[in-house]
Amino acid sequence: MALEVIPSIDLREGKVVRLAQGDYGRQTNYDLDPIETAKLFADAGAKWMHIVDLDGAKSGRPMQAELIGKIIQSTKLQVEVGGGVRSTEDVHELLNAGAKRVVVGTKAIEDWPWFESLAKQDHLAKQLILALDAKEGMVATRGWTQTSERSAVEVAKQVSGWDLAAILYTDVAKDGMLQGPNLHHTELLAEAGDTRVIASGGVGSIEHIKALRQLSVWGVIVGRSLYEGKVNLAQAIEVASS
Repeated sequence: MALEVIPSIDLREGKVVRLAQGDYGRQTNYDLDPIETAKLFADAGAKWMHIVDLDGAKSGRPMQAELIGKIIQSTKLQVEVGGGVRSTEDVHELLNAGAKRVVVGTKAIEDWPWFESLAKQDHLAKQLILALDAKEGMVATRGWTQTSERSAVEVAKQVSGWDLAAILYTDVAKDGMLQGPNLHHTELLAEAGDTRVIASGGVGSIEHIKALRQLSVWGVIVGRSLYEGKVNLAQAIEVASS
């Protein structure tokens, strides 16, 4: 099936950055305007865009909703947003800012009854993405600083049948390293239930896009490789949809 290529903007203090393996001490800054970057994504043919509020992820609540709203308004891209979403109010704040989908990670794992209740609200159908960040298949939380005792596959089976937009699966060891995604664990997750899976972490070449195209995943997040010229977005979209 076709693969949706989703370019990503990671925001810290209003700037476009990338972290290696989620480490705030290993940050790469890019001399790019986030709004102009979003327009370039749209011009390349993207339909979706992924935004991460890194300040929000660190502080535990969305910190850049105003800027995110401006980025969303600058194009016709559909946008999914995450980073620091810890409450129902946070979800609605980002939806009100124009996000089509909101990514919930740490809070979902740490307060499962709250997330289940949220996910089963009819007005939020297909608007929530469950982020499963994993180390060796085990779910990590708190900006990847803590590892839970639940496997990503186990969680994917549990939410099968829920009206989620997707599961966003990130292999922490791969993220920002450009050495290729964890194809094995990604496929295990995709086969665990009926929820769409978006792969994230490690894409560094068109060959990695081609490899993911062979799996039963819905989409792939591409970030650092775009900024460093290793992947051409228009080409990636063409390869993924052919």
